[in-house]
Amino acid sequence: MTLGDFLRRNARWLAAGALLSFLSSFGQTFFISVFAGEIRATFGLSHGQWGGIYTLGTALAALVMLWAGGLTDIFRVRHLGPVILLGLALACLAMAFNPFAGLLFVVVFALRFFGQGMSSHIALVAMTRWFDATRGRALAVATMGFALGEACLPLSFVALMGVTDWHLLWVLSAAIVLAAVPLLTRLLREERTPQSHAEKTVSAGMGNRHWTRKDVLTHPLFWFMVPAILGPPAFVTAYFFHQVHLAEIKGWAHVELVRLFPVYTGLSLATAMGAGWALDRLGAVRLMPFMQLPMVAAFTIYALSDTPPVMLAGLAFMAVTSGCMATLPNAFWAEVFGTRHIGAIKAMATAVMVLGSAIGPGVTGLLIDLGIGIQTQFLGIAAWFVLTTVLMSIGIARARAALAPPLSASA
Repeated sequence: MTLGDFLRRNARWLAAGALLSFLSSFGQTFFISVFAGEIRATFGLSHGQWGGIYTLGTALAALVMLWAGGLTDIFRVRHLGPVILLGLALACLAMAFNPFAGLLFVVVFALRFFGQGMSSHIALVAMTRWFDATRGRALAVATMGFALGEACLPLSFVALMGVTDWHLLWVLSAAIVLAAVPLLTRLLREERTPQSHAEKTVSAGMGNRHWTRKDVLTHPLFWFMVPAILGPPAFVTAYFFHQVHLAEIKGWAHVELVRLFPVYTGLSLATAMGAGWALDRLGAVRLMPFMQLPMVAAFTIYALSDTPPVMLAGLAFMAVTSGCMATLPNAFWAEVFGTRHIGAIKAMATAVMVLGSAIGPGVTGLLIDLGIGIQTQFLGIAAWFVLTTVLMSIGIARARAALAPPLSASA
C-alpha cells in the first residue's frame, strides 16, 4: 500500500489522532512556558517556586495517569476523548481566572493531566491499537498534531501577548479546545477497531503472550527503559520551561529564541515520519537503543552556544530524538508486551514521562536558585543521555531472545 492509499483509506482516524495530539499542546510545557514570565510576575514567584509548583502539579498528574490511562482499554475513543477535552477546556479557563498562587498547582495539574497526559495518551494508544502492519506510519501521522502545535502556538501566542492580556489568551485556548469537540465526535462516528472487536485484532509480545501491567512491572526490561522514558520529557521540558531565562542569560530577545522553534518542529516531524517508515520495516526493538544519542550533542551545544544559529544546531539534534520518541516507544511497548492491555501498559510509560516533565523544571529551577547555571546543568544532562543509551542497549539485548517473530497482519 502506498502512502497516498494509506492516507485516503484511513483519513478519518488519522485526523482524529492528529487532532487530539494537537490539542494536547495546551497542556504541554512548550505552550505553558510561554507564559512563565507573566505567571511569575503576577504571583511574585522565583524560578524555583514556579518550578516547584509545576513539579507538584505535574507529578500529581503522573500519579493519576496510572489509573486513568487504563480507561483506554475500557472506553472507546469517541466516548472518552470529548470528556477529556472538556476537562482541558476547563483547565484553560482556570488558568485565565485563577487569582490565587496557592491554587496554581491545581491548575497546572489539570492542564498537564487533561493535556499532556490524557489527550496525547488517547491519541497514541488509538493508533497503536487500530493499526498493526502500518503502525509506524499511523503514529507518525498522528504526531503531526504535536508538530503543528509546537510550530504555531508558541510563536503565535508570544506575538499575541504583545497586544493582548495573557489571561485572555487562555480563554482563547479554551475556546479552541471546545470547538474541536464536535469535530472529534464527527470524525469518530465509527472507530477503526471497535473495542468490542479488540480481541480479534490484538498482537502478542515477548514469548508470544499478552502481558498485563503487573507482568510488565516485574520484568527487568521495563526498569532498564525507565531512565530513557524519563529523560527526554524531563530535559526537553526543562529546556522549553526555562526558555525566557535562557534567552536572558544568552543576551537574546525572547522572540529570537522562539522563532527557532518552528525549525525544530519541522525537523522533528520529518524525523517522526522517517522513524515511522523505518519502524514498519525494521521494528522498534532494533531502533530504540540509538534514538537518544543525538541528545548528547544537543545539550552539549546548548551549554556552549553563544549565537542563535549555533543554538539551532542543538535544536536540530534534539529534533531527531524528539521525532523518534513520538513514534518508537509507543510501538516498542506493543512489540514487546502485546496490544491486549496496551492502554494500561502505556499508561505506566506515560506516567513516567509526565513524571519526568515534572522533575525537569523543578530540579533545574531549584539548581538555578542555588546558583548552578542552566548552561552548566546542560552538560550534566548530556551525560544522562549517555547513561540511558547504555541501559537501553543492555535491557533490549537481554530481552531480544524472548521476542516472537513478527506476526503478519493487515493494515
